[in-house]
Amino acid sequence: MSTRTFRITVRGAFDALTDAQRAALLADAAEHDVLRAAFTPEGTLTYDIAARPAFVFRFSAAGEKEEDILEATERAEEAAKTWLTERGYGFKQLRSTAEDLSQAPLGKRQRRAARTAGA
Repeated sequence: MSTRTFRITVRGAFDALTDAQRAALLADAAEHDVLRAAFTPEGTLTYDIAARPAFVFRFSAAGEKEEDILEATERAEEAAKTWLTERGYGFKQLRSTAEDLSQAPLGKRQRRAARTAGA
């Protein structure tokens, strides 16, 4: 059986931040800039607290069956909750989306490469 790669995005909003928490997030903002966003097994957090209280965690996971995406999504949500809770950050409106890359449509370059390889 082949390994499937999943991309999981967990979105939410910070809730009831104290002035000290907001200052800490602002101080670390460069580390969590969207330009550093990546899908990683441990998760990558991005936010722009100066603009709005929203955040995004990006996770990657692997599985062998299509159903493994559900378990991977639950693990990603728990990891995001744990990260936020351990730092004392309140959050709300947590929601997740997941994509099985084996089911994703091919991009223009991938279609061209597939045609070239098949010819």
